[in-house]
Amino acid sequence: MSRHVVIIGGGPAGAAAAESALRHGATVTLVDSNEALGGQYNRRIPDAFGVRRPLSIGHGYTETARRARLLIEHPRCEYLPLASVYQIERHPDGGCPTVRLLLGIEGDQRTHRVIRGDALVLATGAYDRVCPFPGWDLPGVYTAGAAQTLAKTQRVLIGKSVLLSGTGPFLLPVAQSLVDGGAHVHAVLEANPGRRILRHWAARPWELRHSAGKAAELIEYVACGVRHRIPLRTGRAVVAVAGDGKAEQATIAQLDEHWTPIPGSESTVSVDAVAVSHGFTPQHELAVAAGARLTAHGFVHVDSAQQTTAENVWAAGEITGIGGAQVAAVEGAVAGVAAAGADPAADRPLRARHRTAEQFVARLAAAHPIRPGVLGWSRPETVLCRCEGTTRDDLTTAWARAAGDSYRPAKLATRAGLGPCQGRMCAANIEALRIGVSAHPARDAPLACQDGARGDRNPQSPTTTAPPRAASPMPQGLAAATPAWRPLAAPIRLRELADLDHEGQS
Repeated sequence: MSRHVVIIGGGPAGAAAAESALRHGATVTLVDSNEALGGQYNRRIPDAFGVRRPLSIGHGYTETARRARLLIEHPRCEYLPLASVYQIERHPDGGCPTVRLLLGIEGDQRTHRVIRGDALVLATGAYDRVCPFPGWDLPGVYTAGAAQTLAKTQRVLIGKSVLLSGTGPFLLPVAQSLVDGGAHVHAVLEANPGRRILRHWAARPWELRHSAGKAAELIEYVACGVRHRIPLRTGRAVVAVAGDGKAEQATIAQLDEHWTPIPGSESTVSVDAVAVSHGFTPQHELAVAAGARLTAHGFVHVDSAQQTTAENVWAAGEITGIGGAQVAAVEGAVAGVAAAGADPAADRPLRARHRTAEQFVARLAAAHPIRPGVLGWSRPETVLCRCEGTTRDDLTTAWARAAGDSYRPAKLATRAGLGPCQGRMCAANIEALRIGVSAHPARDAPLACQDGARGDRNPQSPTTTAPPRAASPMPQGLAAATPAWRPLAAPIRLRELADLDHEGQS
């Protein structure tokens, strides 16, 4: 019998999972919060803008368009765009969880839908991580993902004179999108030292033999930087932004290997915008609701077939480890095959690509970690929770009164993490700071709340290749702050809840 596979997320992982499931005879329902397939990686200016020439940045548009046509036109695939999943409901008798969602744009035109299939694939992605520093909440300071999205989909630049700072190769395509739109990029600042990055990427190059596409992308981004004379400086970061009501001046500091600013190395540059990305945070709320276990770093734990610890639930893409679009697509393909009831290990080429993908994720985490020195960038008056205006001093005072025993007392005392984002932007930073204040982390260990490799997959998995991680003084970091289950995973009006049909929707 054909299995009904429900997939949440229409990015590279979700779309690849849908295609693989269809090829193995499944019926697919693909749920996507965006209006078009492709996710962040394949965002582009809408056709309604009438722009003939799309931005030069971005790869895989042709493949994404082919896959989108296949999924939208396939008789066994139901595609639901502009859908907001507000609840994943587990059942006491087991089986696949029920998905409850709202279809349509915000407003009175939204309609409810309840779906329960035979298998659930979660491909919800991740969002930018920003570690706080003085001035990070000023207008003109953006996440790198927001800067890229505005440039790709609206042809809107965050500024004419921009500085990029953070860690990870994602900074390079963001720089390309900005200069392609006409901005001047002063520099791309990578916080980790160049020798660390090269050491992890250059070792055992044969392990990444299936990553030729990634290498080609890197060459293109580097060539763009050379062509536009954009300096790439390692071991440096923006540690403060100042201005009269908006970003006007950025302070750059040289960092030691632990990300501690070196005294006397500071310099300032005049800018009207700063784009920052210190990695990514997995969007795992639905996975937690489905009963999936998280790793110590807050990613969804999966086995060699991308299956979670929850019954009939698979996960793929950035919620299982940060690796980019190509890695996400490979993981999605594996998850789709398994969710459809087939054995992904029987496909030897896919298994080889999956192994390379895991090695790529591990190297990315090892080469671009968040280091403990970042905890010293903020000041007592620095706002850590932007929704509630909670400062570092507010939190440290609350921790002192509660003996620093947990995140919850400080949250109740200061309302940190209780705003509209529900801790999505601040919880990881607050928990890392709390443990750092109380535990004084070792300087040679990575920050436990870093967004890195999965690292603790099923030890029996034949595709487990991640190298051992350094022992961390903050073993719970991100996971301790964010895995709480919530009955509602997305905003929903009280009237919409009241209007739910009593049968199976209350």
